[in-house]
Amino acid sequence: MSVTRAPAALPPLEARARTVGGSPVREILAVTARPEVINFAGGLPAPELFDREGIAAAFRAVLEESPERALQYSTTEGEPALRSAVAARVTAQGLPTDPDDLLVTTGSQQALSLLASALTDPGDTVLVESPCYLAALQVFGLAGARILPVPCDADGVDPAALEELIRAERPKLLYLVPTFQNPTGRTMPAVRRAALATTAARHGLWIVEDDPYGELRYDGDRVPWIASFPGAADRTVLLGSFSKVMAPGLRLGWLRAPGTLRRACAVAKQAADLHTPTLNQLAAARYLDVLDRHVATVRAVYGARRDAMLAGLADALPAGSTWNRPEGGMFLWARLPEPYDTTALLRRVVEYDVAYVPGEPFYAARPDRTTLRLCFVTQTPEEIGEGLRRLAAGLST
Repeated sequence: MSVTRAPAALPPLEARARTVGGSPVREILAVTARPEVINFAGGLPAPELFDREGIAAAFRAVLEESPERALQYSTTEGEPALRSAVAARVTAQGLPTDPDDLLVTTGSQQALSLLASALTDPGDTVLVESPCYLAALQVFGLAGARILPVPCDADGVDPAALEELIRAERPKLLYLVPTFQNPTGRTMPAVRRAALATTAARHGLWIVEDDPYGELRYDGDRVPWIASFPGAADRTVLLGSFSKVMAPGLRLGWLRAPGTLRRACAVAKQAADLHTPTLNQLAAARYLDVLDRHVATVRAVYGARRDAMLAGLADALPAGSTWNRPEGGMFLWARLPEPYDTTALLRRVVEYDVAYVPGEPFYAARPDRTTLRLCFVTQTPEEIGEGLRRLAAGLST
């Protein structure tokens, strides 16, 4: 008589995969997917502004002129045409760059993952802003890094606090979004960027400078990249993205890094996806010829939407609330008075068909539960006004 045995249990998931949670922003978007919801939670570019005809024309031209190349495997480092075009663009913006300084990535989010693989071992210390871009916390958490926040003010990382943490914790790297930061929208001034470059040179620290929003400036003057300041050239990684200025569906980004680190990231990318899609790269390279005209259109529309949100906040938020006026980007950061808890309030606010992102998940350590992030680029000024009226009703009940 045969005996049927129960199958043996499978090995458990790796510990980091069990403990690092999913994106709360993605979860909020899933809950608020109803068309009647005015959603200030996402970081989504306005779809009606996508240059559908221009991008389609770029794809058609590539497929007509070089289909064998466009549909074939490519090099891990990226298509030469795209790397040359990006290098010229970065150089024109004040940072001399050669095509060989660049690695094309499948979105700048992949660039973060490659850097985590190349720079961090489990247990290594990574410093981040407070609050910080949420997906960066996920990436470094999955890499097993020990993530510590650096105290920040309205201008970003506090240089004195950074010095103290470096001496005490001996971190591997500092991750920053210094221009129109996600989630706060703040921009680090040039004087502070120079101070961080000096600190990194003195202590032997990598700086990862993420710049997905830099071309979305509505006011003020452009601030140079940290990589351009003395002392930073051999220890700064600059990340860029086409998601916010071309189309996120193309999944195209790039990193600019010193040779040894760039080559390590290329090896990590070979293990991840071999290369970023050739067709998308070649189409983007062609579209870069007209990108500035498209970005000018986007800036004008987004600037008006930012102003519409700023105009309505005083009536939408409780008395005693504070908020910033970002010079660009996609986000505005607000702080409600005590004892408001924006995480606890969200479920009630969504009943009024409007949504935001609570500030809590953006903190690597103790969160400020009175904070929230609002995205102002996805809706029209009229929709923003209505959304703020709903927000006021939800917060006041």
